[in-house]
Amino acid sequence: MFGIGGGEMFFIIFIALMLFGTDKLPEIARGLGKGIAQVKNATNDIKNEIRKGAEDHGFDHKSITKEVNDVKQGFNKMVEGHTPESPLNMNDVTSDITAEINKAKEAIDDIAGSGSIKRS
Repeated sequence: MFGIGGGEMFFIIFIALMLFGTDKLPEIARGLGKGIAQVKNATNDIKNEIRKGAEDHGFDHKSITKEVNDVKQGFNKMVEGHTPESPLNMNDVTSDITAEINKAKEAIDDIAGSGSIKRS
């Protein structure tokens, strides 16, 4: 766990017992557990709120992933056609990448519909 061996863990527990004593250590552990649980719950609440807001405004994770994959495929097709004898022209690469990015933006705008996601 965390790259710590058994002997090192025993030493850390021993030092904690020496510093805090046996009566305070369970209270500290409970406090840490509650704090970690609150952070985890808050994180899940934020994720759910973002997901719900995206769904309410028409964003679909699958269609955005599809658009990203389409851009990757377009880039791969562009690169595969060139060899050391016929290298890529950087101006062509830049214009092709820009065109693919613009296609993806348009597709995402079509998916998103009429506006941006607003927090309610």
